[in-house]
Amino acid sequence: MKELMAYLLQFGNLNQHQMDLITSKSTELILQKDEYFSEAGKIAKQVGFIIEGIVRVCYYNNKGEEITKYFIEENNLVVDLESFDNGISSSAYVQAITDCKLIVFEKKDWDELLNTIVGWDNIVYKIISKALRQKVERRSPLVVEDGTSRYLMFLEIYPNVVNRIPLSYVASYLGLTQSSLSRIRKNIK
Repeated sequence: MKELMAYLLQFGNLNQHQMDLITSKSTELILQKDEYFSEAGKIAKQVGFIIEGIVRVCYYNNKGEEITKYFIEENNLVVDLESFDNGISSSAYVQAITDCKLIVFEKKDWDELLNTIVGWDNIVYKIISKALRQKVERRSPLVVEDGTSRYLMFLEIYPNVVNRIPLSYVASYLGLTQSSLSRIRKNIK
């Protein structure tokens, strides 16, 4: 829980009573590798904070190919925001790609925090803004670069991820085949 509180305090001030309320509204969730935190076609009902592990956000394109959009690692919130906020079916999957330990909030508890804690909405807004900026910063350079450059950027963006996840997911994220990625990795070493 201390990881979550340290994370939240980066975005605003909370007193002890507010932190106790946040703690009381949360539960711990263990996800085994390959389990889903939320699924396409269903409404996202939880916000999670990753204590240990890595999840990926993915979808299937019109050819039925699995595409990894991005990865979320420790000390970050995870939620399909559009589905969660608007009560609509998700278009993506959020899947554990390592064993994960999360602190989670059900929708009703998250809403109660929004309605109870003064400034909570501002903290949440700052967290969402930072996450959106990161997504753009991480994806934009990958669009115009060659495969080797994309992989080297991936290593900079996700330095603690590459050795913990299947290369097929990295290849999917980078828009490469697994054999192309293997060649690139071999040539870099």
